[in-house]
Amino acid sequence: MNNLVFDSESLNKILENKQISRQEAIEIYQKSVKNPNDLFSVSQILRKKYKQNTVTFSKKAFFNIVNLCKDTCSYCTYKSEPGEAKLSLMSKQQISELLLLAKKYRCVEALFVTGEQPEQRYQEARDWLRENGFKTTAEYLIHASELALETGLFPHTNAGNLNYEEMKELKKTNVSMGIMLENVSERLTERGMPHYLAASKRPKARLEILENSGKLGIPMTTGILVGIGETMDEVIDSLFAIKKLNDKHGNIQEVILQNFQPKQDTKMRDEPSADEKYFKLVVALSRIIMPEMNIQIPPNLSPKSYQSFLSIGINDWGGISPLTPDFVNPEFSWPEINKIDENSKNAGFDLKCRFPIYPEYFSLIGKELRDKISVIEDEEGLVKEEFWR
Repeated sequence: MNNLVFDSESLNKILENKQISRQEAIEIYQKSVKNPNDLFSVSQILRKKYKQNTVTFSKKAFFNIVNLCKDTCSYCTYKSEPGEAKLSLMSKQQISELLLLAKKYRCVEALFVTGEQPEQRYQEARDWLRENGFKTTAEYLIHASELALETGLFPHTNAGNLNYEEMKELKKTNVSMGIMLENVSERLTERGMPHYLAASKRPKARLEILENSGKLGIPMTTGILVGIGETMDEVIDSLFAIKKLNDKHGNIQEVILQNFQPKQDTKMRDEPSADEKYFKLVVALSRIIMPEMNIQIPPNLSPKSYQSFLSIGINDWGGISPLTPDFVNPEFSWPEINKIDENSKNAGFDLKCRFPIYPEYFSLIGKELRDKISVIEDEEGLVKEEFWR
């Protein structure tokens, strides 16, 4: 594969197309804390082998459908309570209007995001659903997805722990779906820890959703949150959990590595943001554990240094909107797409726009969705420039 030889037997093993064990990953991390250069070199070799010099993104509009949520995470500001100014309960008309605006801005993806099963906790959510003619948030999402396809956008739904039947229905209209694993650590769900009051974030619950997505053949985006008090062993366990699911079902299309940033009106407001050196080690480890995976970091959460992550293994920037804020991290604006293009070029990479589904997963979707993609798709399975520039 290349002529480089590294001091680490495990890193050389990876370059020989062999998989590493959990223990080997831990040892690579421990050695890399002092000097990460070998790890970074190997992660970049793998990235170049499997992804060449392309870095992708999805041009999206963020539909904040409903931000009432039955969970409480100690680092989240997305969730709203009834009566708060940031409360979002989008009507069918508001969804239609934003879809038309997104089309005008040449967006490709309609990202539908909701809180976790809000109707189970809030009368306001039940009333809102009834007013719009639905019983459940999932039913509403199916309707919104149909509207998106009619307008010429491609839906990607991230609505927390949907059940098997709900996911099966959404698969008909969504080219992909997403749910963050965040971490497989049970320790992080204990009293005083970030996921204590978030039942849906319990590892068993999240892993079940990902397992169901595999059974249903849904192209799935998942990932981990870095810097919320986890140990490196817990990070590595989480990455191997994702790898195991993908080895079994082959439907995990992308792994997001999201660096924690403290928010003012949360319990974790005084915690430091994820250390960048540590974060980069996590990114590089992800690449060597899953060499062929699409790996992304959100550029808005590393505004001063996101382009430097191109040299340690990432190949995607995720969804970027020219139109709507990042409602999950509203204090971090998305960089302008032209600026990302410029920074990517300066780092030696070509920025290209993808669909919410990566080309290698097109075989998992139905003919109707595939036909709609083919209208604006180029020879690489990406979006033709004239439809997004």
